[in-house]
Amino acid sequence: MADPELGLYVICDGMGGNNAGEIAGALAVHAIHAHLAGSARQVDLPLIGPCNFTMSAPANRLASAIRAANEVVHRESWKKPDCAGMGTTVVAALVHEDTLAIAHVGDSRLYLIRNGEIQSLTIDHSWVAEQVLKGFITEEEAQRSPNRHIVTRALGVENSVEVELTEVPVETGDLLLLCSDGLTRAVHPNDILHLLSGSEDLATMSDRLITMANSAGGDDNTTVIIVALGKEVQEGLWGRLRKRFAA
Repeated sequence: MADPELGLYVICDGMGGNNAGEIAGALAVHAIHAHLAGSARQVDLPLIGPCNFTMSAPANRLASAIRAANEVVHRESWKKPDCAGMGTTVVAALVHEDTLAIAHVGDSRLYLIRNGEIQSLTIDHSWVAEQVLKGFITEEEAQRSPNRHIVTRALGVENSVEVELTEVPVETGDLLLLCSDGLTRAVHPNDILHLLSGSEDLATMSDRLITMANSAGGDDNTTVIIVALGKEVQEGLWGRLRKRFAA
């Protein structure tokens, strides 16, 4: 889901049989977007969950939206037997002026491409990622591990969720790549960087990334969003709202 007017970009990768994963993902995307759009219209809308005072108001609002989505998915999983146990990963980006707020749960990722380099701005909530961080296995071993699909956090599985929240400065000319693990399991970041360094338009590059994942034997659905940051880095909805209410 992409809403440039809000500066909001979201990918959810659902889990659960009988199409429950697709339902979870769709519910989460809709809930996140509705919460952010609602707060843009009503600036005093209460936050869901605690406020992180080290983060900006838009970042806290993004985390609140993720928690709102968790409540929606969890509630739906209890209402419908076919949806029991469903969940979804999520990675969400909110661009506000020259800052990027990132909220994620699970193993969908966000990459920053700048000056010919690619950097992951998220750390997977997965069993293999935790083993790598503890030094028990290498990155190469993690890529080959039969347990690489096991996530340690997911949206909607429990009645509450721990949301990973961070903020980074961004610049005009930056590229953002949000993607599900269908891409990152099959395609190395250096190959992603090479493709994104080309001259194709964003839609073409998105299609080519998905083709690369499929050609590499990707065994999962692949979803990508590429965002080219331009003038919205200096001006965006949140900045315009702030000016409007300060007037």
